[in-house]
Amino acid sequence: MMDNNDFIDDNDELDDEDSAGLYEHHKFTADKGQKLMRVDKFLLIHLCNTSRNRVQKAADAGFIMANGKPVKRSYKVKPFDVIQVMLDRPVYDNSIIPEDIPLNIVYEDDDLMVVNKPAGLVVHPGFGNWHGTLLNAIAWHLKDHPEYDINNPEIGLVHRIDKDTSGLLVVAKTAEAKTTLGQQFFNKTTKREYNALLWGNFEEDKGRIEGNIARDPKDRMRMAVFPPESDIGKHAVTHYEVLERFGYTTLVKCVLETGRTHQIRTHMRHIGHPLFSDERYGGDQILKGTTSSKYRQFIENCFKICPRQVLHAKTLGFKHPRTGEDMMFNSELPDDIVKLLDKWRNYAKEI
Repeated sequence: MMDNNDFIDDNDELDDEDSAGLYEHHKFTADKGQKLMRVDKFLLIHLCNTSRNRVQKAADAGFIMANGKPVKRSYKVKPFDVIQVMLDRPVYDNSIIPEDIPLNIVYEDDDLMVVNKPAGLVVHPGFGNWHGTLLNAIAWHLKDHPEYDINNPEIGLVHRIDKDTSGLLVVAKTAEAKTTLGQQFFNKTTKREYNALLWGNFEEDKGRIEGNIARDPKDRMRMAVFPPESDIGKHAVTHYEVLERFGYTTLVKCVLETGRTHQIRTHMRHIGHPLFSDERYGGDQILKGTTSSKYRQFIENCFKICPRQVLHAKTLGFKHPRTGEDMMFNSELPDDIVKLLDKWRNYAKEI
């Protein structure tokens, strides 16, 4: 994830410098199917946690290069262009330091470990969260493992889930394991099922959502859905199945065909069913139900029980990277979601 400070602040003084005094922070190569696109828009799609204003100021300062030469913000990226963000300071040292943080390890052997992550724990160090993450905890757990280097990108986390999403993750302890597991995720042969509580009552018991996912141009902290045929974002498909109906909310099982940032949260908001209590995507407001004060109080109590998006990575399946054995793991819903669902069940009986 990109550090917000990777781009200059609005009040920074800018000096003319050539690339000899700059440091590469980011590098992207446009693929052969790249349509002509302004470089500022191109970078907004490819970078996290930045703004158009920061990108444009970086271009004006000569910090954005195309094929080794500074370009203006209006430069049109074409196939195979090499786009670099070159800044006048070194990249932040984000070495992962072991920290004694409790881990719920579901399974572990010499090749991998499966962890059940609690809600509220950031997976990977990044801007605003350089310490206290899942990777810091893993580094502590494996600090005496002679061959495990948490800072080696060839090993470690194979996939991620959001800070306020709970559930299962697999960690590779060898380069061979990460390569093999990564191929399984890429080839969509893994099994990933989530449970989610969503606003509204679904018309169908099952469904499929398809739509490209990219940064929302109106809010860089959110993702948005774009047409599958567009050149914006990455292809994403989510399958869902209704598990339980509560009248104004619905518990569903989501099966990921792809794994994009905020995929379930974005796709569900797109079809009009934001996740319950999801502040970033509008689920922390009363979206369905009555206007009575009793109902409003009920919802407020629900938000207090589970003050985060109601999303849990419940099932994870893959083939063992060394033995080829089918591995399947299932985690129980955490207490906050269990209590919330019980509250909704009791309320649904009175509707």
